[in-house]
Amino acid sequence: MSEQPDSAQPAPGPVEDAGTGSDTLDVPVAELRPALEAILMVSDEPLGTVRLASVVGHPVEEVESALEGLAAEYADQGRGFELRSVAGGWRFYSRPELAGVVESFVLEGQQARLTQAALETLSVVAYKQPVSRARVSAIRGVNVDGVMRTLLTRGLVEEAGQDEQSGANLYRTTTYFLERIGITSLDELPELAPYLPDMDDLEDELASVAGLDAPADPEPPTEPPTEPPAEPAERPADEPAPVDVPPAPQPRPEPQRHASPHSGDGTEPDGGTEIA
Repeated sequence: MSEQPDSAQPAPGPVEDAGTGSDTLDVPVAELRPALEAILMVSDEPLGTVRLASVVGHPVEEVESALEGLAAEYADQGRGFELRSVAGGWRFYSRPELAGVVESFVLEGQQARLTQAALETLSVVAYKQPVSRARVSAIRGVNVDGVMRTLLTRGLVEEAGQDEQSGANLYRTTTYFLERIGITSLDELPELAPYLPDMDDLEDELASVAGLDAPADPEPPTEPPTEPPAEPAERPADEPAPVDVPPAPQPRPEPQRHASPHSGDGTEPDGGTEIA
C-alpha cells in the first residue's frame, strides 16, 4: 500500500490579484511586450489594462508601463501605426498623416462616409443624450427616423431605455463612437459656446424671422404756420366811427312732422313708439 502525502501540492493556476480583483496567471505566459503586441494586433476593440494583465499573466502596473513604453517607441520610430488609449482601452491605429492612403484602400469602390444630415443628427445625440427621436427632430427641424436607423446600423448610437413621461425610446452614443472620434469619454467633447452666435446677433435674427422689426417712428404732422392777424388800418380823423348793425332776424323753421312708423317713408322711433 502506497503512502499518501500529508498535504497535496496545489496545481498551478490562476490566482486573484488583490489590487485589481481580477484573475491573473501565477506565471507569466510570455515576454510582456511581444505578448501585448500580439494580442492587440488581433483585437477588434480597445482592451483595458486589467484584461490584458489577466491574459499575459503580468501585474497591471507592469502592463500599463509597457503599453506606454510601446506607444512612445512607435512614435519615436515614425512607424505607420500608433498605439492609443481610447474608450477605456488600448488599440492600434494607423497614423493620422497616412489617412489618405488608408482611405483610398478601404473606401475603394464604395462610399462609407456619413452624410451631413447624419453628422448633424449624431452631434445632437452626443450633446443631448439620452434623447428621443422626437427631440432630435425638433432640434433639427426635420424628420430623423431614417438617419437614426443608419446610425443604429453603424453602431454609433444605441437605445438607452425609455422616457418616463412619454414612454419614447431614448438614444445615446456608443463606445464605438468614442473610438471613432478618438476620445476616451464624453467629457472630452469640445464646448459648443465658441460656435454659437452672440446673443445680440441671435435676437436680431429671431426678430427678423418673426417680423418683429419695429417700424421707424412716424414724424408728427406739421401744422401750417399761422399768420398773425392784420392790424386795422388807422381811420382818418374826419371819418365817423362804424356802427354795429345787429343781424337780420332769421325766419323760424316750420315744425316737422314725424313720419308714421307705418308710412314707409321714415325710420321707426326708439322703442317702437310713435312720438306726438
